[in-house]
Amino acid sequence: MIKTYYVYIIGNERPTIYIGFTNNLIKRIYQHKNSLVDGFSKKYRLNKLLYFETYNEVHQAIKREKQIKKWNRKWKLDLIKKNNPYFKDLYFKL
Repeated sequence: MIKTYYVYIIGNERPTIYIGFTNNLIKRIYQHKNSLVDGFSKKYRLNKLLYFETYNEVHQAIKREKQIKKWNRKWKLDLIKKNNPYFKDLYFKL
């Protein structure tokens, strides 16, 4: 069975953003939306899925997550804007 892994960016209206990694995107974003995850995302009310990438190899996904986390804020926002120029919540399209 092939597993799917996701690197995702969530945010709020500002947007304050958070980069994460999961193997169940729908469940993970649901947790963020309902403040079920303690920490940064709950503190800053990050509940909009702004961007995600899909991987079949866990090591590639982890590597990509770490890469994006090292980027400066402008690069991260440009990545979101390239695919989601109006910063719409993509959760409802999953």
